[in-house]
Amino acid sequence: MKIDGQCHCGEIAYEAELDLEKVAICHCTDCQALSASAFRTVAVVSGDTFQITKGAPKKYVKLGDSGNPRIQAFCPNCGSALYASDVSDTPAAYNLRAGTIRQRADLVPKVEYWRQSALPWLPENKGTRKFDQNPK
Repeated sequence: MKIDGQCHCGEIAYEAELDLEKVAICHCTDCQALSASAFRTVAVVSGDTFQITKGAPKKYVKLGDSGNPRIQAFCPNCGSALYASDVSDTPAAYNLRAGTIRQRADLVPKVEYWRQSALPWLPENKGTRKFDQNPK
């Protein structure tokens, strides 16, 4: 599926091809803190289909639970989170922040990661594959 998106203020825009089976919810505590929410919904796209079409995001590098550095990209003007990726000139994949995707109403999560960190008051999602951490 062809998708496009942008930050809240419109300074940064992008497009990509998305396999709808690669929409997920992440309950890790980093996603909770970075999204200021109970979880984050991501759409994983191949690095060769992702393209920034307008602007240049600001990047912050954090260490993941794996110990690997991860880029967190966001708009330098409005602060909207845009994606996470490996630290590389040509990342293999981008974890797009679903709230910035124009077609977000069509993105039904298929997988949940880091269920061990899920907040206890969240309702259970029926029909998602669930993992306590990232699958190996």
